[in-house]
Amino acid sequence: MIIYYTDGSASPNPGPGGFSVIKNGVPHILGSEDGETTNIRMEGKAITAALKDSNGEEAEIFTDSEFWINVITKWAPGWEAKGWKKKGGEIKNLDIVQEVYPLYQNSNAKLTWVRGHEGDEGNEMADEWANKAREGVRL
Repeated sequence: MIIYYTDGSASPNPGPGGFSVIKNGVPHILGSEDGETTNIRMEGKAITAALKDSNGEEAEIFTDSEFWINVITKWAPGWEAKGWKKKGGEIKNLDIVQEVYPLYQNSNAKLTWVRGHEGDEGNEMADEWANKAREGVRL
């Protein structure tokens, strides 16, 4: 099984952003978006990148984004059924939601929440590399 840790960073928030994917304890994917972005977008991009990388293999993706776990596992099915609409307004970051949700559906991956900044080695590494990605570092 592949073990991933993912994280996103924007500083200030919103502002320049970056994301990282740690694969089996090693920095594996770094990325960013042009222009101004948010922590939430970068978290979603990181999970998307991990799902693409897993390519159907059994995987566990650890993230400190409870928001994205809820989006992917609880809210997106209803939004999709309603034509990508939700009661109460627009779906923020819909472009990422529409990309990550089918990737997750077709994956063999489990999403696991981990409390951020609490000393979890993989989460701390993902945070460090997301900040480096925000600053322009690439692998």
